[in-house]
Amino acid sequence: MLDFSKTGGLIPAIAQDAKTGEVLMLAYMNEEAFNETQKTGKAVYFSRSRNKLWRKGEESGHFQIVKELFIDCDADTVLLKVEQIGGAACHEGFSSCFFRKLNDAKTEIIGNRIFDPSKVYKK
Repeated sequence: MLDFSKTGGLIPAIAQDAKTGEVLMLAYMNEEAFNETQKTGKAVYFSRSRNKLWRKGEESGHFQIVKELFIDCDADTVLLKVEQIGGAACHEGFSSCFFRKLNDAKTEIIGNRIFDPSKVYKK
């Protein structure tokens, strides 16, 4: 299974749209988040900035239903193929966190906002 000891207790977790293959986001999981994800079938990550479990969608309603889980060859990274509920994985309102494309050292916004973050995150 996963080897959390190699990475200081946190492993990278890549969320990918199960239907389209689009990479939605990169987050981190500790063992507790990974176990809860397996148990509930919903993506749970570890928020490094808040130093606690982050149940994806708990504030926004934009949950990730896990369809498949993959572990890499070194057993220190996980790939979650998910159904993204609500259309947006990114807290900035885009379907993917990778909405900035680098062109000739300039960034270009390549996505459309699905929601306005100021209306979803009231904090």
